[in-house]
Amino acid sequence: MLAAFVIGAFVLLAASSGAVFKPGEWYDTLKKPSWTPPDWAFPVVWTVLYIMIGYAGWLVWQAAGVGLAMILWAVQLVLNGAWSWLFFGRKRMDLAFAEVCALWLSTAGFILAAYPVSAVASLLFVPYLAWVTTAAALNFTVWRMNPDQVSGPQPL
Repeated sequence: MLAAFVIGAFVLLAASSGAVFKPGEWYDTLKKPSWTPPDWAFPVVWTVLYIMIGYAGWLVWQAAGVGLAMILWAVQLVLNGAWSWLFFGRKRMDLAFAEVCALWLSTAGFILAAYPVSAVASLLFVPYLAWVTTAAALNFTVWRMNPDQVSGPQPL
């Protein structure tokens, strides 16, 4: 029971970064591609994904305890929480893009490492990886469309 509480607390902590560093006036003024999801989709999708992330972590913890899969689970969760701070808090689309690439790798790594431990936990991360892929593409495209807003290196 303690493990479920700790895992849930870590997921809530990561999720709270989206509430602390949320889109605001700066983000509203950025040029965005036509395929940008509507604003209402983000909290809905993230709520479902965070539940899946938490449950996947709990399944792996129950099956194997600390191991490569749990380490990757923790890494992706830290990276997940850091993205909002970089993109919205620091307004560093360049650093946020590099960070979301690392998030993608750690998420894919969890899927691979968790599969032998819990196929269900692994499969719970597939929609998350799809969303992170979309987020990375959106991050890169917004960065490229708004070169005047970049405080770091210019996009390709």
